[in-house]
Amino acid sequence: MADNNEQTAVTRKGVILMIAGTLVMALGFILLSGGGVKDPQVFNYAMFDFRRLVLAPIVIVAGIVVVIAGIMGPARRNK
Repeated sequence: MADNNEQTAVTRKGVILMIAGTLVMALGFILLSGGGVKDPQVFNYAMFDFRRLVLAPIVIVAGIVVVIAGIMGPARRNK
């Protein structure tokens, strides 16, 4: 039988952080999308703008950091 004093590996705050990090990563991938053209013979400079080259990767990495914080958070808890 399971003891009522057992604690889960991930706390409620950790789950909320993981969900928030996943949403931040999804936002980064949305920022990364677009920039295509219908005619492949036409070069589109919009593919290489600040949003796709700088902002989107930073947002994605920030989301990964938030997810890792949600997973590793319970390890910092005092027992």
